[in-house]
Amino acid sequence: MENPTILPSNISFLKKLAKNNNRDWFNDNKETYIEAQSNIIAFVDHLIQLMNEHDAIENTSGKKSLYRIYNDVRFSKDKLPYKPRFAFSLQRATKLKRGGYYVNIQPGNNFLGCGFFSPNPDDLKRIRKDIELNPEAWRKILNSKSIKANFGELAGNKVPTFPKGFPKDHEAIDLIRHKQFILRHHFTDQEVINPKFIENVNEIFKTVRPFFDYMSLVLTTDLNGEIKV
Repeated sequence: MENPTILPSNISFLKKLAKNNNRDWFNDNKETYIEAQSNIIAFVDHLIQLMNEHDAIENTSGKKSLYRIYNDVRFSKDKLPYKPRFAFSLQRATKLKRGGYYVNIQPGNNFLGCGFFSPNPDDLKRIRKDIELNPEAWRKILNSKSIKANFGELAGNKVPTFPKGFPKDHEAIDLIRHKQFILRHHFTDQEVINPKFIENVNEIFKTVRPFFDYMSLVLTTDLNGEIKV
């Protein structure tokens, strides 16, 4: 199968939706949306195939991986009915492989993210404890050439000062403060519609494997190194 390219018309549709974020306009342009959605689904389907050559992806369908464009206004301050973006996430398969992948396609705000977006309390405590005990291992991975080049600094929400039970003067308190552990890479609109975009995304996702492999080891063992899954 030839690599699917994200069409320029998708970017145009999202720009117009951002300016006309109402149900009447959307209904009048529903066919354009369906065509754009189909193109994105084909992209995700093929990306899953590519990633399964070097990882194990739980997702089996691009359509089911795609987030809804409809905004749930019940619990959101944003009362606009649509989210002017296409976004999807991919999860690594089996309990032994931790971490997730995310792609956001939105004019002027295109990016991929990978990591741990909302670790549960037990996992978060285990991660922080490993940082406390093994700061050198964390620095080595996060400062590696490939991760620095593709992602820069570790991103994600942090606690304002320091978490309870951890020393505030620890040498890696900047990492311990994290509640999310996310690596992010941004793209221009032109990069998104480039025929090589799917290959670029796949290659960038490959470079996060040392981080994922280390985190998988941490989250599937206790402090004594015993497997807990």
